[in-house]
Amino acid sequence: MARQTQTARPEGILKAKTALAAKQWTHQDLAEAADIKTRTPISKFLSGKRVESQYFIWICEALGLEWQEIAEPLEPPQSAEPHAPAIALESVVQQVRQQIQPYIQERCSKMRVLDMEQSIALGTIYTEVNILERVSGHRGMAIADLLATCNLGTNSLTPDFQQFDRFGMGRIREERVDGLKAVQRHRKLLVLGKPGAGKTTFLKRLAVLCSEGKLHEHRVPIFVTLKEFAEADGRPDLQTYLAQSIDLPIDLLINPQSEPPIDPSAPALPLIWQAGKALVLLDGLDEVRQSDHDRITQQIRDFSDRFPHNQFVMTCRIAAQEYTFESFTEVEMADFNRDQIRAFVGKWFKTKQDPKKAESFLEKLKGNPPIEELAKSPLLLTLLCLLFGEAAEFPANRSELYEEALEVLLRKWDAKRNIERDRVYKKLSRQRKEDLLSQLAYRFFERGEYFSKQREVTAEIVQFIRNLPGASEDEVDLELDGAAVLRSIESQHGLLMERARNIYSFSHLTFLEYFVARQIKEQGSEAILQALVSHLTEPRWREVFLLTVGMLLDSDRLFQLMKQQIDGLGAEDPKIQQFLSWVEQKSQSVDAPYKPAAVRAYYFDRDLARARVLARDRARDFAQDLARALARDRALARAIDRTLARDLTRDRARALARDRALALALARSLAFARALARDLARNRDLALDRARALARSLSLVHALAIDLDIDPELQCQIERLKGALPTPSSENREAFRGWWQKHGLAWRKELRAVMIQHRNIGTSWQFSDEQEGMLQQYYDANLLLVQCLNLPDIVVTRSLRQEIEETLLLPIAHQTIDRL
Repeated sequence: MARQTQTARPEGILKAKTALAAKQWTHQDLAEAADIKTRTPISKFLSGKRVESQYFIWICEALGLEWQEIAEPLEPPQSAEPHAPAIALESVVQQVRQQIQPYIQERCSKMRVLDMEQSIALGTIYTEVNILERVSGHRGMAIADLLATCNLGTNSLTPDFQQFDRFGMGRIREERVDGLKAVQRHRKLLVLGKPGAGKTTFLKRLAVLCSEGKLHEHRVPIFVTLKEFAEADGRPDLQTYLAQSIDLPIDLLINPQSEPPIDPSAPALPLIWQAGKALVLLDGLDEVRQSDHDRITQQIRDFSDRFPHNQFVMTCRIAAQEYTFESFTEVEMADFNRDQIRAFVGKWFKTKQDPKKAESFLEKLKGNPPIEELAKSPLLLTLLCLLFGEAAEFPANRSELYEEALEVLLRKWDAKRNIERDRVYKKLSRQRKEDLLSQLAYRFFERGEYFSKQREVTAEIVQFIRNLPGASEDEVDLELDGAAVLRSIESQHGLLMERARNIYSFSHLTFLEYFVARQIKEQGSEAILQALVSHLTEPRWREVFLLTVGMLLDSDRLFQLMKQQIDGLGAEDPKIQQFLSWVEQKSQSVDAPYKPAAVRAYYFDRDLARARVLARDRARDFAQDLARALARDRALARAIDRTLARDLTRDRARALARDRALALALARSLAFARALARDLARNRDLALDRARALARSLSLVHALAIDLDIDPELQCQIERLKGALPTPSSENREAFRGWWQKHGLAWRKELRAVMIQHRNIGTSWQFSDEQEGMLQQYYDANLLLVQCLNLPDIVVTRSLRQEIEETLLLPIAHQTIDRL
């Protein structure tokens, strides 16, 4: 049968030339955009000569024009059978789409993963995804550049992990594009992603939307699971496989007036892809067995090259295979951001008819950064929803949660879909892979390295595998094996990933910390525990301590070492020891029904905050600064005594509240007095306001002392000090200024002496920056120690726990904990 041709009408040619000029294209540019190999059809089109119908349509599509509006009306086709029927291409597309919809709905409209009891309608929980238009592993970046993406603001190669934005660590600074827009932007797309990134779900969503006419309404969706295609009987080519697997009862309507004419006796689906009207969705190139890989990739190349005007979207895990698809644009599935996590969780629990559980989930997730980090992965977020749905809580022992997440990545995710991947290094079992990952994690984390060069990671792997049974003795072979194992771990499990060209890291800081803790637990030696404790004051090791304590079968020795390390902080500094003695004395002066250590923590935190504020040499509103400082969340006191935590929250800690109210009022008075001296010299109006504030503050102190029935002598002395202070007013401003210059310093010293004598406050500690830093380390280390003791299911003897709790925050002379 002769090929059909089309001719552009004069006004159509004008529209085409106008569109060409607007795009600033040459004839060659237009030919490339229309995927036509030569410029000849372009010249014929623009000169009004006949052009093959397919070329005509493709040229119009490239220019953004409707070909029916550009073409001259066709004369009825000449045929040996004058009355032979003809069918419009668009009619074929619409009818095939309509008839293929039940097939697509059956294959693509539901999802069931992990331990879900039943399938869920994909549309009810699907969350729109984002695409990175540049694959992260293809970027040419240095380690310092990658660290800058972690919100560190430093180019240090040994970063302070406390500064890391855990959720956005390693955030890709590439444009995030809506997934549907990326599909519309590229005719041939290869979507790469980590295991569980949502690649298959995304492809199924495309198929459903297309079948419903909501995406590419002029195309027909064809969904292919490449694993099934590769293992089909008879090893058919892709065209044959599609014709066999998508068996549709096509019943095309006849329209004699349609154009261009099409032989109605031809098979429907081949007409679709021959006309370039198919959306071909190829899922899971990484799931094809190694023995079938070359054949399948060649089939994909042949099909996409032979029918280039169809839309192709293919998915594959990152680093899964060595492949080259020159005509495909490679993109990467982006992790979920917080908005996407929130949307997914809301939809998930809505399907369970339990929206309140979604609110609880998100609230608890917000307060748990390591778990929130896992939620960036759609697969692991699904796991979290399943676990939370059962218990309305995340597992109390986080190491157990991480073990379950690793079970999913290392085994379940492939096993549930009957995928058996080739083990690149067959002697490396799952257990050995975990051992390897633990060794890698510990060595790099201990050196403070989050990102590592590929050759360094490979060298560590080689050191590990060279001692395995059957390992090669040839260094070149070992090097190849090491590189292969690295690719295997990245593609099969997604636990290591290439962040930039030849630079690797763990995919989540959470997993890195888990494997560090696992290495410590597996070794369990005195040396490795001592090494761990040496990092007690480093914030980046906090999660490792919490995980290690939860894993150890006997954590007594680790707790002893931690307590000894803490007690040694500031042990040689007399002022720090004096401050700790003051904290102890102050805690004993208040009759409060809480654990003594909790009361000590309360005063430690409160007065360290006050010391910092009073040490600031500036004329700001000291009272306001003090109020903010004293309103801090006293995490250590709350952790030591949960009763105190509840009472502080409900404002029922009466003894502490009374003492705090009076102490704050006295401290404010002293702060106002300090600031007054500066204000008198700089700003007389401000000084007058400050003097009035001082008088009001003293009145409050006096009223509190009377109301709380505290020490009559204190009441008298405050009343005397208040009476000695001239009344500040506009009329006696100069008199007040003269009095303050003459008596102000002595008055202020007397106020401080009264505070120290009667309330044991007002001591000017004047800590140096080094001492202040040491006290903060001491506080944080004690907080970590108590948090470790509060973990569920830890194994520590009762006597040791009691001794630790009784000796918290005491000066070194009062410590009784066993020291080696």
